[in-house]
Amino acid sequence: MSNRRNFLKKSIVAGSGLAAANFSGLSTLTASELKSTTANTTAIKHWVWINPKHGESEKDLKQRYSHYYSAGIRGIFFEGDSEVHFRTAKVCKLEAHRWIWTMNRGEKSLREANPEIFAINRKGESCADKPPYVDYYRWLCPSKPETLAHLKKDVEHNLNKDYVDGIHLDYVRFCDIILPVNLWKNYKIVQTSELPEYDYCYCSDCKRKFKEQYGQDVDQLEYPEASLSWRLFRYNAITGIVNQLAAVAASKRKSITAAVFPTPEVAKRNVRQDWVNWNLTGVCPMIYHGFYKEPVSWIGDAVNEGVKALNGRFPLYAGVFLPDFKNKEELEAGIKLALDRGARGISLFGDVTEEVLESLEKFKKHT
Repeated sequence: MSNRRNFLKKSIVAGSGLAAANFSGLSTLTASELKSTTANTTAIKHWVWINPKHGESEKDLKQRYSHYYSAGIRGIFFEGDSEVHFRTAKVCKLEAHRWIWTMNRGEKSLREANPEIFAINRKGESCADKPPYVDYYRWLCPSKPETLAHLKKDVEHNLNKDYVDGIHLDYVRFCDIILPVNLWKNYKIVQTSELPEYDYCYCSDCKRKFKEQYGQDVDQLEYPEASLSWRLFRYNAITGIVNQLAAVAASKRKSITAAVFPTPEVAKRNVRQDWVNWNLTGVCPMIYHGFYKEPVSWIGDAVNEGVKALNGRFPLYAGVFLPDFKNKEELEAGIKLALDRGARGISLFGDVTEEVLESLEKFKKHT
């Protein structure tokens, strides 16, 4: 899965700003920590995403992770399982969470053993053998009981490890029916309407369950892409998966967070993702302003929308994409905007350089 971000990188590699896109990061804040904040000061937790490199020495990791802590980072989401990385992070007072792919699961063994659990688009094509956009886009159908069983087993396996503090869900959604506008040119697509080859899932189980719940036959809808009930059914299908996984995490007394699309409105429209109603301990919207051809100021607008929609349900940590920023001043402006609008911290996706850590250190506390 080393190519997991190739799809994303193709839109921003040319003329990148502050840093190259190598890693990414997100976070959680517990209820007790929320209560411990004073009326005038907010406890801030910053996070970073990392794909751990095997073979790094414990000494080097300890130096790096101690530096992260000094800069205000309080946790790491690790894409791979490396006990030395997790335990060293914990020694350095950082939370160590396992970052997993959720609905996008392209393992060859899974496709060969259970091709029927993969999502089918409005044209009748399965992404098990005809993936949309890129080869690793292989989406599971949330209506299949086998999908939930597979994901619960994965979550339980990771949370049973004593060095894992929590689970972090990525790709917890349907396939992008609408890409961020900055990606259109790379794939020679204009997505001003919902195209059938990117609209999922139209399998027999989804259609049957929809008819049972709403009394409507998807095949008889003249414009299924415009059906509000059909949209709601799919929002709820993903929400059901997330909340079942959240119950597993709760049974282990561990955290569960998710990387999500930047605002509730964008998440619903682009990927059928209703993250406001998930039972999480924290959410990490990927507020990558450059992807949407928006100015830095939009970070504050996106955070504001998410915080208001959540209404205190759980904390929000603003994901920023470091290559989107032209310089240190822009990054610091983006961080301040996010915190001013109610984010409980920043999550970093990109190369965490000394310059980035210097900027982050200014925001360990926010008044």
